[in-house]
Amino acid sequence: MRLPCPLCGSRDHREFTYQGAAVMLDRPAPDAGAEAWDSYVHLRDNPAGATRELWYHGAGCGAWLVVARDTVTHAVFGAELARQVRR
Repeated sequence: MRLPCPLCGSRDHREFTYQGAAVMLDRPAPDAGAEAWDSYVHLRDNPAGATRELWYHGAGCGAWLVVARDTVTHAVFGAELARQVRR
């Protein structure tokens, strides 16, 4: 699989580190119970199909990217610098 780094161009996925889904999670209150914190730290959706993911280009420019791709086909639709993504 190749990922399109906006700064370096198309690169092999082995230059990147997958960091998870590119979504904002609602952090529990500091005094929330153990169950709320367990869910926040450990439970994530695992969707089949189109996703937006956070990747780190550690073997390249060091940029954080939001990559749009399909988890079923591994088709990559594009990538943008995470610092430029609007919430």
